[in-house]
Amino acid sequence: MVKYFLGQSVLRSSWDQVFAAFWQRYPNPYSKHVLTEDIVHREVTPDQKLLSRRLLTKTNRMPRWAERLFPANVAHSVYILEDSIVDPQNQTMTTFTWNINHARLMMVEERCVYCVNADNSGWTEIRREAWVSSSLFGVSRAVQEFGLARFKSNVTKTMKGFEYILAKLQGEAPSKTLVETAKEAKEKAKETALAATEKAKDLASKAATKPPQQRQQFV
Repeated sequence: MVKYFLGQSVLRSSWDQVFAAFWQRYPNPYSKHVLTEDIVHREVTPDQKLLSRRLLTKTNRMPRWAERLFPANVAHSVYILEDSIVDPQNQTMTTFTWNINHARLMMVEERCVYCVNADNSGWTEIRREAWVSSSLFGVSRAVQEFGLARFKSNVTKTMKGFEYILAKLQGEAPSKTLVETAKEAKEKAKETALAATEKAKDLASKAATKPPQQRQQFV
């Protein structure tokens, strides 16, 4: 049994811009799980299509229950091959990715098609398919459920990373990450609390040095 994913996303940038950003998207604040990327093959076909193969290394944190099934020396990194076909004439880019280690534990295969959005020629549409499978007897269903959930989470990070890189390439200020926003909010709260404390100390000091008021005597 295989878990299947089908999704569609839109980037509000032209196909040319997305194509350029695709090769520059690592590193970004949302891709800390991507450790390395290397181009192992590239060629231009007679019909002017660009074929590429890249090797990516990513972290592969297992769920706690799965860690008990494997020895501690099992590598926590996963090696991923990515094949891509770029057709500049038709403005399409198709990518195929799959992991080449830990395949018995879990195999994740993905196919993405980047093309011009039908409703807005200045936007790019991404059609994404994925297949998650496992050969582990007795726990394959649980592994597949975990793999599908993690894949969906990584898709969200991928899109945020794309938007971040596109903003940088277009000279815009990239939107802040949740971590950066939370850090700024925490620092601002500290500053506000410190200012309030200093003000309270100042008021207390003034109250202590102020002479007592004479009570009005009534005859």
